[in-house]
Amino acid sequence: MVEIVGRVFAAVPLPSEIRMALADQVRGLDIPGRLVPIENWHLTLRFLGTVDRVTYERFLHGLSGVETHSPFTVRFHGFGGFPKAKKATVMWAGVDGGADELEDLNEIAETAAQSAGLEPEDRPYQPHLTLSRVRPPRSIDHLVGEPLDLRFTVSEVVVYRSHLGGGGACYEPLENFSL
Repeated sequence: MVEIVGRVFAAVPLPSEIRMALADQVRGLDIPGRLVPIENWHLTLRFLGTVDRVTYERFLHGLSGVETHSPFTVRFHGFGGFPKAKKATVMWAGVDGGADELEDLNEIAETAAQSAGLEPEDRPYQPHLTLSRVRPPRSIDHLVGEPLDLRFTVSEVVVYRSHLGGGGACYEPLENFSL
């Protein structure tokens, strides 16, 4: 019998002081859609979906390569939307400082996922923090020029299991990799 680990993803967690500072900055903004709870804020490196134990263990083995990287600083700068600000289904906080390093970590996670037998990600990686899911799509042009300048040091990658429920997703940390 195949043991299922669950819905899994690798991400960079946000320090609690950055969560609180960002929450304070977005509190007065007219953000459409369903806000992501602040305890769920993270920078996704690779979403795996539902995986079995063997795939999960293979992924962890490959992901351990992140431990060769040194800590680095990430800077949140501005807001945007996917697929575009005029018709956003996702509103996000953008990353400019540390984006190259996050892309390096994403490459390690992507290689680990493929080595574990998963299909390649079909979209290019763009570091961001999802703040809201917008259904139906709406314009967030009024938020694009809002100032945002928060920095934090990335010192770990965490593998989470996502539990879905009526009250939204809950993320359970499974593994930590120090940079």
